[in-house]
Amino acid sequence: MSDAAVRELSPLALAFVGDGVFETLVRTALVQNTRLAPGRLHAMAVKFVSAPGQFRILEFLLPHLTEEELAVVHRGKNSSKASVAKHATPEQYRASTAFESLLGWLHLTGQQPRIEQLFDLVWRQFSPEFLQR
Repeated sequence: MSDAAVRELSPLALAFVGDGVFETLVRTALVQNTRLAPGRLHAMAVKFVSAPGQFRILEFLLPHLTEEELAVVHRGKNSSKASVAKHATPEQYRASTAFESLLGWLHLTGQQPRIEQLFDLVWRQFSPEFLQR
């Protein structure tokens, strides 16, 4: 997909893709780095991919983002969804959408190494905390 075509996508479309990207990254990392039973794997994945989890992840990543990435995050935060998750505040939900928009944009613009770089930062920062709960 061309950069111009990706720029024309709505932040919610980017978030739709980014949700799948992040879910795959988290599941892969959990399987590669733990020996948890399937039910426990799912419970751990949910901690990462939930709106409150993604809110914390985005807050951590903000200083590591480029100006262009920050612009994508800003667009994602300002997009509106019809509903809000029942276990998240509106602020957490908007941040979650922004984070997923960023991952969707990076994926669709072919920036896989950057996705991996950011995910590595996230995994090193948060995996012990999330896995111990």
